[in-house]
Amino acid sequence: MGKLRKRHNWKGRQQSDPQESSTEVKSEIVIELQDGAKLKGVDESNALVLPASRATKKKKKDSLQTVSRKRPLTKKQRKELQKVLERKEKKAQRADILTKLAEVQLPQSELNLLYTTSKLGTGDKLYQDKQSLDEVEDGHSAPKISSVSGANRKRKWKEEEEDDEDDDEEEEEKAEESSDPNTSSSEEEEDDNTETNEPTETKPPCQDTESTTNEKEALEEQKQKGMTDQELIQNKKQSEPTVFIPVFRSPKIQEARLKLPVLAEEQVIMEAVRENPCIVICGETGSGKTTQVPQFLYEAGYASGTGIIGITEPRRVAAVSMSHRVAKEMNLPTKVVSYQIRYEGNVTSDTKIKFMTDGVLLKEIQKDFLLQKYTVIIIDEAHERSVYTDILIGLLSRIVPLRNKKQMPMKLLIMSATLRVEDFTENQKLFRTPPPVITVNARQFPVTIHFNKRTPLEDYAGEVFHKICKIHRMLPAGGILVFLTGQAEVHGLCRRLRKAFPFRKGDATAEDEEADSSEAMKKFKKAKQKKTVSLPRIDLDNYSALPVDEGDEDREAGIGDEEDGGSDVDLGDDPSETEEKSDPSIPLYVLPLYSLLAPEQQAKVFRPPPPGTRVCVVATNVAETSLTIPGIKYVVDCGRVKKRFYDRVTGVSSFKVTWTSQASANQRAGRAGRTEPGHCYRLYSSAVFGDFSEFSEAEITRRPVEDLVLQMKDLNIDKVVNFPFPTPPSSEALVAAEELLVSLGALEEPPRTGSMREIQRAKLSCPINPLGRAMASFPVAPRYAKMLSLGKQQDCLPYIIAVVAAMTVREIFEDLDRPAHSEDEDAKLTQRRARLTQLRRLWAGHGTALLLGDLMVMLGAVGACEFAGCTPKFCEDSGLRYKAMVEIRRLRGQLTNAVNSVCPEVGIFVDPKMTPPTEHQVVCLRQIVLAGLGDHLARRVQAEDLLDPKWKNAYKTPLMDEPVFIHPSSALFKTLPEFVVYQEIMETTKMYMRGVSAVEAEWVPRLLPQYCHLGPAHESPVPWFCCSTGTIRCHRPSTFFRVGWQLPAVEMDYPEGLDRYKLFTRFLLEGQVCPNLQKYSGHLLSNPSIMLKTWAKLQPRTEALLGPLVSKRVDSRDALFSVWRSEEKFLLSAYCQWLPEAMHQEVSKSWPPI
Repeated sequence: MGKLRKRHNWKGRQQSDPQESSTEVKSEIVIELQDGAKLKGVDESNALVLPASRATKKKKKDSLQTVSRKRPLTKKQRKELQKVLERKEKKAQRADILTKLAEVQLPQSELNLLYTTSKLGTGDKLYQDKQSLDEVEDGHSAPKISSVSGANRKRKWKEEEEDDEDDDEEEEEKAEESSDPNTSSSEEEEDDNTETNEPTETKPPCQDTESTTNEKEALEEQKQKGMTDQELIQNKKQSEPTVFIPVFRSPKIQEARLKLPVLAEEQVIMEAVRENPCIVICGETGSGKTTQVPQFLYEAGYASGTGIIGITEPRRVAAVSMSHRVAKEMNLPTKVVSYQIRYEGNVTSDTKIKFMTDGVLLKEIQKDFLLQKYTVIIIDEAHERSVYTDILIGLLSRIVPLRNKKQMPMKLLIMSATLRVEDFTENQKLFRTPPPVITVNARQFPVTIHFNKRTPLEDYAGEVFHKICKIHRMLPAGGILVFLTGQAEVHGLCRRLRKAFPFRKGDATAEDEEADSSEAMKKFKKAKQKKTVSLPRIDLDNYSALPVDEGDEDREAGIGDEEDGGSDVDLGDDPSETEEKSDPSIPLYVLPLYSLLAPEQQAKVFRPPPPGTRVCVVATNVAETSLTIPGIKYVVDCGRVKKRFYDRVTGVSSFKVTWTSQASANQRAGRAGRTEPGHCYRLYSSAVFGDFSEFSEAEITRRPVEDLVLQMKDLNIDKVVNFPFPTPPSSEALVAAEELLVSLGALEEPPRTGSMREIQRAKLSCPINPLGRAMASFPVAPRYAKMLSLGKQQDCLPYIIAVVAAMTVREIFEDLDRPAHSEDEDAKLTQRRARLTQLRRLWAGHGTALLLGDLMVMLGAVGACEFAGCTPKFCEDSGLRYKAMVEIRRLRGQLTNAVNSVCPEVGIFVDPKMTPPTEHQVVCLRQIVLAGLGDHLARRVQAEDLLDPKWKNAYKTPLMDEPVFIHPSSALFKTLPEFVVYQEIMETTKMYMRGVSAVEAEWVPRLLPQYCHLGPAHESPVPWFCCSTGTIRCHRPSTFFRVGWQLPAVEMDYPEGLDRYKLFTRFLLEGQVCPNLQKYSGHLLSNPSIMLKTWAKLQPRTEALLGPLVSKRVDSRDALFSVWRSEEKFLLSAYCQWLPEAMHQEVSKSWPPI
């Protein structure tokens, strides 16, 4: 016991001061490193260096030696001594280990780019820490990051130096007292943590005064560098209270949210939103940005108070579905999370999050330019680069700074899947300070890309079929996603795959068969081909060339079943045998997907496939970014896309299959890596891929822009050429748009005098007039808006609204010219074609109604459908597209409301029992259509101009050298009028006119004087004075536009000039202008006809009467009467010169002769 007590107590009985020896040993131990870096765990309080305990040990041994003689060590003492030696050896090796670790440590510049999750929610900013390497190297203020800093953040800071020394002593005592190596190692680890925590940003409370002085010094330095006070205020941390709006989500939804990649970037996004007025978020499809970013903003309080978070989508379906999804996730009613699209919406006064189409927001900007009720605007799917998206971004880039100046800050977020960021960051015209770009990486598994050795140029649909067969037979389970260009190709491939790998189980078969049976009703586009499947070659004359919304269908799609040339060596099958022999042992669940497919059919791709089958989705590029399909492991990419192209000069539109862009191809490949590692099979070589453009061109660069120019003029943006477009349209397109709007009467005519530079500038800055503002209020193209503005005559407005709605919606008839794949289907299609032909003849009418042409057929179809209640059955029986007819009904309602708001006295309404127009109304409708589509006039080729057989039955247009034709399905195909107007020209096998209506040649100079070159007045019949109008009328010949078509002479006002004043003087003297002067016509001293003689100047009386008329610009009865009201004695003395002096007093008494 005594020994133990002595051992327990001996340290307290020591007389020597341990501190002295401690300092001595400290001065002896020196560890040198390169660059003066600190070693982990080397400082005053480190247990590695234990000088005090060593000193006490030596003194203890000295004291013991004086008392007791040397004895051999016991077994226990030898063990303890061995442990002490081992510990000494470990400590000796510690410096070498730390040196080696320092060699493999990350450089400080890279550490500064990292941040730890332990900083989340502590107030430290993650957004600022994500700097580039260059920024870190330039400015050395980046924080040093430690991987264990968060573990010891709550450690109390020592406030005084003495406390530090006391703690050091206590640790030394504990280290000496402990003989267990485990205790020693744990202390060492703890000390390491303490050392590692030293270089972090966190400061002790006692350093607050130092930090404030440092901030002041930094501010002074920034001022010296030339930074403005406003920039300093922005850089200064704002000490505002944090706003958090609680959202009560269900556990299941919260669990699903946490798996989305965008959740990991919430703090980065919100800090960027707080510090920047505009930001760009790039996140691949499936990252959750569309549904989660509005929720981040809502929780951060951006919708508190009266503010609204607005999100624009390019598609109506996306706006509706996203609003429902976000409302469900946030557990909020639809009156809080609402949507507004063209025809419907559920927005209320309580709405806080509003999804809408970009056109809706553009209309709101027209009413309220500053968008005062919005606090945040999110432009979603910006990568699609639709026209309205580009216009909105340009407008909002000006609205956001204006709002900030007025102390009503608004944030702009641009979200995209793949975006050419340079269009925003390097466009100084759009954003003076480039917006920050935040990238959100999606859950992406590795995708293996397989290129073809050879690129099929013709039958790529057949190549796709063989590749799918090969995947289905030889590769492991996993869904297949196929990218094709159009609806006909999609359905053609679906039929072939269902035939090759039939699936016959339960209700799914019935669903597929039902889809096939109702396929005609669901088709929304016209195919090009009208031919028998067995034909080995394409007969171009038998094609149906009616255009379509999404694209003219590829000519090869229908005959691919029989023309699958090439070998299928890998499969070991002959292509023709593959078509004939089905293999039900490995069923394939085939589903089509395209934008015009019915929603209930689209929803099938999101459901799990029946057990024992593999799903195969055959889609257009709608599945590229807009939709994320689950379970896809294999992607087959044909590398092509169908786009609509417009000829800038002629305005001809055509759908062409072109190569896609590299960004789109990579997006398609990414579909395969959503749930597991996948494969993408590209049916083109890597060399062809290298020739692809990097990004798809913006829509605004390949379409007419007259509707956009009119909308911007309505927003008082006169110089559209200076507008900050992300990608500006060509100057030719802007000039053509302004010229068209001037010819339609929507803009003021530019001056025709001045220097050439001034005239050119004036052409691009014509101000809008009242007619243009009325036209801009109608949500249709300017040509159709002009027709609506003229439709008030003879009660034609309801018919014009119906016709304009049908022309805007396009393609109201089903495609019944598709090739049949069975005898039953062929018989059914033949029967339906005959029925539709009969109905078209009935709707076209006869006599004068027939001359309205295709527009009369549209009008009859709309009227018949409305009369029958617009039911799906009636549409299917009549060959009408049900979805198109519903769209027309909605657009009619919207246009009716717009017309009533512009012209309240009209008071029209949508009449479901609309009667057919009368003959006079049909003539008026034809004239209104001519006034709106004046630049789309075509003249039948005359017999003397028929130099080539291909010009037979052809028409000539002013801007095209090639002939155009009336389509065989048109109501005017057999009539072939001399002059027609058309809705548009579609290039298929030939140039075909759509929406044709006949017009009379004599209408052209009257209704389209801006397009005609009028000749001098005819001498026979001679000009005459019109008593009803009070003007001089004559017959004038004319020629049309630059083509010089001779038009018949028509009655119109006499052209301006001196001759008109001479004629007016003659008719005044004859008493035709003022009947009260007729009684003096027999007493005139000279014949009034001498006014037109070349020698009339020889008589002074002619000049005396003509001079005042010219000076006062009096060439009509109304102008003369207005002058007489202000000057009663006007022309009295000049007229008296033509009468004997005896009659002067009588004339003066009755003057003016009104």
